[in-house]
Amino acid sequence: MPPTLASLVHHSALKLTVRAGEDRLDVPVRWAHVSELADPVPYMEGGELLLTTALKLDAEDAKAMRRYVKRLVGAGVVGLGFAVGVNYDEIPKVLVDTAQEEGLPLLEVPRRTPFIAISKAVSAAIAADQYRSVTAGFAAQRELTKQALTDGPEGLLAALAAQVDGWAALYDASGAVVATAPEWAGRRAARLTADVERLRDRPAPASSVVGGPDNEDRVELHTLGTGRRPRAALAVGTASALGTAERYAVHSAIALLTLTTERSRSLQAAHERIGAAVLRLLLAGHPDHARAVAGDLYGGLLDAPFRIIVGESGELPDSDPLDGLAEAVESAAARSGEAVLVVPEGPERLVVLAVDGGAAVEACGEYAATREGERASSSTGERTGDEDDLVVGLSAPAGPIAAAAAYKQAEQALSVARRRGRVLVEHEQLAAGSVLPLLADDAVRAFADGLLRPLAEHDATGRGDLVASLRAWLSRHGQWDAAAADLGVHRHTLRYRMRRVEEILGRSLDDPDVRMELWLSLKATAAAE
Repeated sequence: MPPTLASLVHHSALKLTVRAGEDRLDVPVRWAHVSELADPVPYMEGGELLLTTALKLDAEDAKAMRRYVKRLVGAGVVGLGFAVGVNYDEIPKVLVDTAQEEGLPLLEVPRRTPFIAISKAVSAAIAADQYRSVTAGFAAQRELTKQALTDGPEGLLAALAAQVDGWAALYDASGAVVATAPEWAGRRAARLTADVERLRDRPAPASSVVGGPDNEDRVELHTLGTGRRPRAALAVGTASALGTAERYAVHSAIALLTLTTERSRSLQAAHERIGAAVLRLLLAGHPDHARAVAGDLYGGLLDAPFRIIVGESGELPDSDPLDGLAEAVESAAARSGEAVLVVPEGPERLVVLAVDGGAAVEACGEYAATREGERASSSTGERTGDEDDLVVGLSAPAGPIAAAAAYKQAEQALSVARRRGRVLVEHEQLAAGSVLPLLADDAVRAFADGLLRPLAEHDATGRGDLVASLRAWLSRHGQWDAAAADLGVHRHTLRYRMRRVEEILGRSLDDPDVRMELWLSLKATAAAE
């Protein structure tokens, strides 16, 4: 502990006597300062023991002493040391009474005790306290290092909680709680997730102090990691502000956890290289070799139905959606205890193998929905299809033998997502839906307009209704009587119109490919109207 007025009074060499404020001697003394000024307050910072001989004070003037003492108390001076036998043989009664009234401890300093002796005693006590704090800090650092090496982050958190007499929690990059110590702090740490997410958005390294839930405690939050984006966060909850020794312990924990996360990044890079090899073997049709390379890294992922997720994104100046997607699926998989394989393919493409129906696939959908909502609330609210933003394709469930087909499905779904201006499209949605939404593509519309333009120009002259007649004939599968009845014309009239269609287009309606192209073109133009 730092020196207090009580410790100075009990210092046998100083011979100090308490004359007022006996109940306030346990206040810490930050420094001892000598001043003979009538108003020393401008030179005070608070926490000082002021020493004076009253050379320039009228210590017997009640009004002057009341003003003097009040200003000292207002400035945070913790005590007044009055030397007797210099200018006054004893401390004037008015000063004693005023100090007692204002609650300012008043110490009588005998003539044989020089002020320098008091200053040295305070300085030595402060130095001893700092040395104890540093020593305790180093001891805490050794204990935290030992626990980190033997029991990992969980052991480190337990040691830190004991050092600060509080609790500690570790969060992952998504803001989810990874571990807490003691166990009872789990619910308390979970309620700070929003504060951790806000801290994560600030430039690293970042820290903040928040009041605990329901004002239970004081919580310090610190980001972990050396990169632009934090890899994790640490929360430390205590009943009061941290002391010097506790501060050393927290800083040591931050350093050790940062080393752990950075080491994890190196391991993650190695896992990514293995994952890339496993993916290439699967896509090349060698599932047995893929299992041999994967070993136990991905658990039963390669033996159960999985989905392949393919995401693409341009390089955005203020966001990295692929990183966000990877964090979302990895964090969800870690919390649920399932395996996931994440393979970056360059800075603008990401491939994920995730358990069908698992937490990672669900997290992918939630992340895409969030991005979709952000896009809808933007200034334009629309996507042109060529913006540098996230698009994701999700395959149907597949096994290792069908990995190449699943990869192709994910790419097809991604292509549709890009054309439709969507963030995420599942391949199963394409198979279960209609082909007609695909005709909304600009290239399809341009083809349809070009193919049907000669017929539309003919109809514009008032010489017939070839477009409507063609639509009715195709919808009736070439049945003359039924199509003519739909149009309300004679079948010979319809036959004449179809011959004119062939003449104008230079194509035969007997060709099924021609009929298919004309029908899709009619659907595309109708969808655009």
